[in-house]
Amino acid sequence: MEPQDLQTFIDDVALVVGSTDDQYEITKRVAELMSALLDSGYRLPPEFVRPSPDRHLTYPLYIAPDDSWSLASVVWNVGQRTPVHGHETWGVVGIYSGAEREIRYVKPAASAVPRPLTPAGEHVWERGQVTVCCTTDDDVHSVVAEGDEPTIGIHVYGGNIGTINRPSYDPATGATRWFVSGWDDPAVDG
Repeated sequence: MEPQDLQTFIDDVALVVGSTDDQYEITKRVAELMSALLDSGYRLPPEFVRPSPDRHLTYPLYIAPDDSWSLASVVWNVGQRTPVHGHETWGVVGIYSGAEREIRYVKPAASAVPRPLTPAGEHVWERGQVTVCCTTDDDVHSVVAEGDEPTIGIHVYGGNIGTINRPSYDPATGATRWFVSGWDDPAVDG
């Protein structure tokens, strides 16, 4: 199979996002497109796969002009993990290389008094696999790079994920801290 180019993927995702507001339909269709991209043998440019020794990096591959969705390469070095966090939007992740352990939690109600988060399971995602990582009603997790090589995921989110105000949780207490992740520069970071 001939490797798909990224512009074709971007064009196809834009058509999906422009055709419906149903986040479940969007994530289903984007997951199918992501599987096809990964199955085609697509290769990310080298500057978008470099890990950092300090933290995971989120490189922008595409941000829709109206901020309705974004595409990123997210790179974790061996053993790195994210804090427990939410997204406040839908998202689809394809594992480009390595493996990630996803630890999910039940999303607390916005009006709830903080209390320990309820675990909702774990799964290890490996190269070539695709997951709907989040919808607005189910989006609290932590991710850990598994194995002995960096983990790289291609992520599609319903919004400009680098500018969305998102929650980070203390799983032991449920205390919430809000943050904006920003974007990493592939020409500088890594």
